[in-house]
Amino acid sequence: MIASNALPVKAAKIEYLQQTLHGVFSQWGFRPIIPPSLEFLQTLERGLGEGLREKTFRFDDRQSGKLVAFPPDITPQVARIVATRMKEMPLPLRLCYTERVLRHTEQQVGKDREIFQAGVEMIGLDSPEADAEMIAMAVESLKAVGAEEFTIDIGQVEFFRGVMADLQLPPATASEIQSAIARKDRTSLAALLEATPLDDRSCEEIMALPRLFGGREVLGKAEKAVTNDRSRRALDNLAQVLEVLEVYGVEDHVTFDLGELRGLDYHTGLTFQGFLTGMGRAVCLGGRYDNLTARYGYPAPATGFAFNLLNLLFALDKELDKSTELHTDVLILQSGNSKQEAQQIALSLRAGGYSAAREIIARGLEASIDYAHKMNFRYIMAVEENRQKVRVINLADGSQQTIAYQAIFAADFKL
Repeated sequence: MIASNALPVKAAKIEYLQQTLHGVFSQWGFRPIIPPSLEFLQTLERGLGEGLREKTFRFDDRQSGKLVAFPPDITPQVARIVATRMKEMPLPLRLCYTERVLRHTEQQVGKDREIFQAGVEMIGLDSPEADAEMIAMAVESLKAVGAEEFTIDIGQVEFFRGVMADLQLPPATASEIQSAIARKDRTSLAALLEATPLDDRSCEEIMALPRLFGGREVLGKAEKAVTNDRSRRALDNLAQVLEVLEVYGVEDHVTFDLGELRGLDYHTGLTFQGFLTGMGRAVCLGGRYDNLTARYGYPAPATGFAFNLLNLLFALDKELDKSTELHTDVLILQSGNSKQEAQQIALSLRAGGYSAAREIIARGLEASIDYAHKMNFRYIMAVEENRQKVRVINLADGSQQTIAYQAIFAADFKL
């Protein structure tokens, strides 16, 4: 699991992603929030769908005697905090976070129990512009971390619900149909529909769902494929979102998939996923969830999204090498029992904005140079025996110079 044993290089990349994404969120006016690492299970489950309830790590709290849990998702936590602690604040609320969640999952490649999330939640706005803002911010975020080829795949859960609303199918049959649509398995879907009493028009609408993916032309095809008002309102919503995305200039990154049924059960409208070319796993997930805060006693429309930082790291691992190259500026050496000069040099360099470490292990210059190369130091400073001069070695090209000890403490000193 990358998350539980991220070594310095991987950890630096995760930190870079967190800081870069947080910078974008801040530019869009979002303020940080830090949800608790543990929640009482009874409280947490009010905001979780069935799928996440099954994936929640839980245990007994000896002090309270209640079950507590590690949150498997941040959004329900934010909904609870807003409903119970922030309901007197003016809307909309723009909140962001970078947190870890835990989920029970089968141990296999590509499945991590510990997930690093960085995301945003906008509480209090029910408008296509708010949904478009989420997508535009996701696009800007991907560009900021160095992604070049990617798509934001947009769905609309109300479109599917409109098709299925009045069919009066047994729950098991409806679930099988939904699964076949999600897999885009038209053969299995046709076989399932043959065994139902549905009329031809209803079957045609359902059979159209797996084919409704692609560019903006999908909206026109979908309009011809359905007759119910609920699905048509969902299409109107998507058309309005697309108009705003064109203003932001990000429409070229957008695709539509009206047969995409992914989503935690709290989603109520537009949903979206971000994919990088060549990677099958989504790097971000988002959507509208207008009923979630109401579960905690405070009805408010809401939308948001979150990046899975480990998926993003996996997709951009090589691209992040240059941006996150680890190095320390100076390794400082001094022989003899007293290390006062070396310690004072370290203090002065750090005060001047350089990173500096003391070579505390007693070893020869060549051994220290070898260590410094392996640990990506840029320079070595070796205090000479007379303690009046310092040898400075540039590890990039091996060049050397000797400078006066006191020169290092000058206000204009630079390496």
